[in-house]
Amino acid sequence: MSQENKRIMLAAPKSGSGKTMITCGLLQALLLRGIACRSFKCGPDYIDPMFHKAVLGINGGNLDTFFLDHESVRELFLRESKEVQISVIEGVMGYYDGMGGDSTWASSYEVACAVKTPVVLILDCRGASLSLAAVLKGFLEYRNDSRIEGVILNRISPVMAQRLTPQIEALGIRVFGYLPQCDEADFSSRHLGLVLPGEVEGLKDKLIKLACKMEETVDIDGLLWLSGTAPELSLESGKEERDEPTTYGEKIPVGIAVDEAFCFYYQENRKMLEDMGAQLIPFSPLRDSHLPDGICGLILGGGYPELYLKQLSENQNMLKEIREASESHIPMLAECGGFLYLHEELESQEHDVFLMAGIIPGRAFPVGKLKRFGYIEAAAKEDMPFLKKGESIRGHEFHYWDSTNNGEQMQARKPGRDAGWDCVLTRDNVMAGFPHFYYPSNPMLPKRFLEACRQVMTQQRKKL
Repeated sequence: MSQENKRIMLAAPKSGSGKTMITCGLLQALLLRGIACRSFKCGPDYIDPMFHKAVLGINGGNLDTFFLDHESVRELFLRESKEVQISVIEGVMGYYDGMGGDSTWASSYEVACAVKTPVVLILDCRGASLSLAAVLKGFLEYRNDSRIEGVILNRISPVMAQRLTPQIEALGIRVFGYLPQCDEADFSSRHLGLVLPGEVEGLKDKLIKLACKMEETVDIDGLLWLSGTAPELSLESGKEERDEPTTYGEKIPVGIAVDEAFCFYYQENRKMLEDMGAQLIPFSPLRDSHLPDGICGLILGGGYPELYLKQLSENQNMLKEIREASESHIPMLAECGGFLYLHEELESQEHDVFLMAGIIPGRAFPVGKLKRFGYIEAAAKEDMPFLKKGESIRGHEFHYWDSTNNGEQMQARKPGRDAGWDCVLTRDNVMAGFPHFYYPSNPMLPKRFLEACRQVMTQQRKKL
């Protein structure tokens, strides 16, 4: 199966260069022109796609060559970009930065190669001028197939942009404009990246102003032209990408925690669950007094529960119903923040202790620094509710909290490392731990989870 698709990647030599800000500005500019777009993020980041969807109304997803092989990444891209005129891919970290910091595996560069996409580098011009041309020359020559076709100069004055443009274009690539330092481009940050969409006052208006500024100083028409130079993309194996999800019969109602405290979900995970037959019903552990009626499963994702401990702890009826759901053998998946929420106790950064759901014995507590960070592959050490012994799944960890009871049903390892550590706790139909698992890397986990949910649904009906 082959398919034409306009696409472009915005990458950078390093983090903090303005990739997300310029990506959001470009997407907003395209929307104002009436162009249907789709956004993707390289790597395991779930926050930037959340920005794109919540603030811009654009579906976002991840392209990651650690989670999936190149062929599967292409298949995902083709499937998810069918209905749009252009896809905008945002890079991660520095363009060539990959696994372990010493390879290009899972880098933005590798994703660009996998989906054969032209790349525009965002150059942060603060504190430098002509030296940027030398940096750029190194990026162009580091790999013969760099795929870098142009640059956007960020945080630079109009005069200096005019002076640097011929020096950069002498390297054989195009300058697609610049963006000066301006209030519209001032996004705040926090420890997991950009702030959540709801935390930025007037963000939508700010992005419209940013888009208008970029229409003045960035060659949007040129970027559209470049996106159209991407070659036709096809699956090398010759197999057809899935047009329609497999039919699994009647939809299975599954409650999914969605609010400020629980919001980190890979969009591919949600889509896979829905394609397998789940009806995902959102609820708020912060504000709702009851779980959704009739649910046969529960999903508690990551997020920022540590910022809402008093509110979560005082919502006693919600905590009670989650305990009762566990006692009724309702299947549960909980990751990172959701894992913390299921503990007996959760300690704040100020070391105040709050009672939580009480499903996992023990206390979760802050360690004052990043406890674990990066890609992992975790293998089941024994048969578990949703994985069999020896089966593995890939994921990512990023947390500042630890637990007196991390679980020991799985062993996680960083890629290329021999040493591992125990993680993930299972009891009855509950599977909980710090890792954010990427379900497409092993679809058997969500499949078995939903099979358990369907059994609950059948049992519930027998009681009626």
